[in-house]
Amino acid sequence: MTNEQFKEFAPSIPAAPGIYKYIDAEGTILYVGKAKNLRNRLSSYFGDKKYQLAKTKVLVRHAHHIEFTIVETEHDALLLENSLIKKHQPRYNVMLKDEKSPLIYVCIKRERFPRVFLTRKVIKDGSTYFGPYLQKFRVEQIIELIRKLFQLRTCTLHLSPENISKGKFKPCLEYHIKNCAAPCVGLETEEAYNQKIEQIKNILKGNFAAVKAHLKEEMQRAAENLQFEQAQLLKEKLSLFEDYQGRSTVVSPNIRDVDVFAIADDEKEAFVNYLKVVNGAVIHTYTLTLTKNLDEDKETLLVYAIQNLRERFQSISPEIIVPFEVTLPSPYWGGAGGGAVTVPKIGDKKKLLELSEKNVQYHLLQKKKQAANATGKQTHAERILRTLQADLHIEAVPLWIECFDNSNLQGTNPVSSCVVFKNAKPSKRDYRHYNVKTVEGPNDFASMEEVVYRRYKRLLAEGQGLPQLVIIDGGKGQLGAAMKSVRALGLEGQMTVIGIAKRLEEIFFPDDPVPALINKKSESLKLIQQARNEAHRFGITFHRNQRSKNFIKTELTEIPGIGAKTAEKLLAHFGSLTRLRAAEAAEIEKVVGKAAAGKVASYFDANASA
Repeated sequence: MTNEQFKEFAPSIPAAPGIYKYIDAEGTILYVGKAKNLRNRLSSYFGDKKYQLAKTKVLVRHAHHIEFTIVETEHDALLLENSLIKKHQPRYNVMLKDEKSPLIYVCIKRERFPRVFLTRKVIKDGSTYFGPYLQKFRVEQIIELIRKLFQLRTCTLHLSPENISKGKFKPCLEYHIKNCAAPCVGLETEEAYNQKIEQIKNILKGNFAAVKAHLKEEMQRAAENLQFEQAQLLKEKLSLFEDYQGRSTVVSPNIRDVDVFAIADDEKEAFVNYLKVVNGAVIHTYTLTLTKNLDEDKETLLVYAIQNLRERFQSISPEIIVPFEVTLPSPYWGGAGGGAVTVPKIGDKKKLLELSEKNVQYHLLQKKKQAANATGKQTHAERILRTLQADLHIEAVPLWIECFDNSNLQGTNPVSSCVVFKNAKPSKRDYRHYNVKTVEGPNDFASMEEVVYRRYKRLLAEGQGLPQLVIIDGGKGQLGAAMKSVRALGLEGQMTVIGIAKRLEEIFFPDDPVPALINKKSESLKLIQQARNEAHRFGITFHRNQRSKNFIKTELTEIPGIGAKTAEKLLAHFGSLTRLRAAEAAEIEKVVGKAAAGKVASYFDANASA
């Protein structure tokens, strides 16, 4: 929507409270907002855009038209805005951002003799759920306390009156170790069990006074009935409960049930900390994360969070403590007669607000620290490769590196090897070895020229891409030979090619007579050396295999009827041809059989006589 379009629309906007909707050309609601004065609020979107957020400008640009609804009061506008946001979930409104930590609930199962257990799933089957809790160890402490105070069943038996009366069940180990009172065989009545469940609900709600009164009453009754062992057991349970209560965060005996909220924000997100105080003790804390999509002010964000958190945690506390004045509609209080919003200046309530503010500020700092670490964090491989990039002054990070080496023995069996490193680690399935085809005699330069040409001609033909860095094992001569092939294929400038001379670990660049020296302790030089050494090892192994094959081929495999496998068996057993010639016929026969042994003996006899 342009400024000109809004100017035509503006005279029809009333100066009254209401809600407004930005809608795109397809009819999708982009944003829902509320205002005390619709005309003033909407005009602010089309005034001086110098101070507007980029997201606000994008919203206005994408909007096709604006619709508004007039209401009686600002409270009504707040209610209508909230219901429309829940229904349509516009992309530019404040969005809740759930934390990664999975939420935990305490479930009191809807059944005869209810079980009490931890769960991560809320099933709408009439069961009662308390939570959610973020700190698992904290809620496990509560469950442990409950099980020590009250004997509860943990089995999943169907404890109907008919099943119990028919004697279908027997007491299990839990009964014998006094963790359960065995309602399955009628040793505990449903009424007595449900009284325990009510006290468990009081603990989970934070009504500690009611639980203490119940335990004291039971202890007094047991003493009056001369059940001194039972009275002593109840006294120990009362002490255990008082110890747990003492470890809770007590605010003040003068503060009863309150909800405390504090807010902190940055450019992208807002965080609202929630403290739930029941009977003067903090029984629950939670920090909500909101993603800011427009230039929402803190009051709007805090009101949204208060409504969400009170609904989520089913709070009916009659008082809310906040850091600044906010306006809440009465239906959100949950209790009859509404409630009070307090901005404390001094006293215990002020200290409670400071505690919440300290928590939310710490949460914000932690998030910033995590974001900074995530931005600046590099893996070990990334650090090495970026160091190598800087040391060699190359444009691209060398994620794909290849290294070539030649191997021969006095010009015989010339071979070459190419090893591949990806993300600073050997990629062995990409290694290649080459039998040099066009070179006679010990000519390292010509061998290097041939294998480099063959390697990259193949990569180009198969469309596999090119490495960022090519390392040639050798000095200026080998590097120059490799560059002949690179230029012949038209690849100069498409990948960096360097040579490494072993004597001083000098790095040579094409057409640069002065070598570069990298710090001997540098991780990048160690990576180059690792690639060079791996190429040398791979090439030597291949060369030895080739020599062994040729040795076998020229000696033993020339014997009629003796193949490569038989020759390998003989060499593996005797170690050399000299020892094989000197061996007795019976010994050879044990290794390869009578027929083959006869052929070998005949061959050696014929050569000896010749």
